[in-house]
Amino acid sequence: MGRLLGYARVSTDDQDMTLQLDALRAAGVADVDLFTDHGVSGAQTARPGLDRLLSVAVAGDVITVWRLDRLGRSVVHLATLAEELRGRGVGLRSLTDGVDTSTATGRLVYGLLSTLAEFERETIRERVKAGMQAAKKRGVSVGRRKALTTAQAKHARALRAEGRSCAEVAALLGVDRTTVWRATR
Repeated sequence: MGRLLGYARVSTDDQDMTLQLDALRAAGVADVDLFTDHGVSGAQTARPGLDRLLSVAVAGDVITVWRLDRLGRSVVHLATLAEELRGRGVGLRSLTDGVDTSTATGRLVYGLLSTLAEFERETIRERVKAGMQAAKKRGVSVGRRKALTTAQAKHARALRAEGRSCAEVAALLGVDRTTVWRATR
């Protein structure tokens, strides 16, 4: 069996993570294997302590947290992270949530989390698609704004017909030459 690696996080600098650290130590995590983030929201993608932890975790190790919400910012994020860890052979254990992917019950809870995360992703995708369709019906343009207006594209075609290069036309219009090439082909 590998190492027990611990992770603790508090969202604000005035919060205390003593409870989390004490619980991780009581679970057998050595101080050298504790990784922390102070004053870092779970919604942030860049978390230095978590990033370091994930970079050192190898097959056979078990990442231990006091609660799952300390590790992930959403069910989708947690399930994605747990799936990544499982693929690397790294276990995941939450001391208060009953998740321990090295046990049958923990794998069941993990499976439920994954199913909920998939449901959440599909629901979000369906809502976005429905919103885009409703916007189109109202005549609202959906997606990224075009780099060239219709008038600019017409002007670009005229300049190209005069023999100017895509690079020259792009410089005049303040866009990339690939944009001019697409508009004039």
